[in-house]
Amino acid sequence: MMLSTIFLFLNMGTPEIMLIMFVALLLFGGKKLPELARGLGKGIREFKDASDGVKREIHRNINSVSDDINVDVTETAASAPEPQTDQTQSKL
Repeated sequence: MMLSTIFLFLNMGTPEIMLIMFVALLLFGGKKLPELARGLGKGIREFKDASDGVKREIHRNINSVSDDINVDVTETAASAPEPQTDQTQSKL
């Protein structure tokens, strides 16, 4: 499904894909292509893992900052002095 979406995005048909595969086979040979594909797959997997790690780190920091803000707000509200009414102001 994803592969067909990529091909539709690039507007490539079967003849173009076959030509690219043939040129790659001529350039690299039959023995090197699986090694290249394996290396490409590992590189993509490492990139995804790294980007997921960055996303987790960002979300964790956002959550810790929002938790800190919530704690500060509740502490401030609990320790805030009571507002003065007209009666207490007149006594002063």
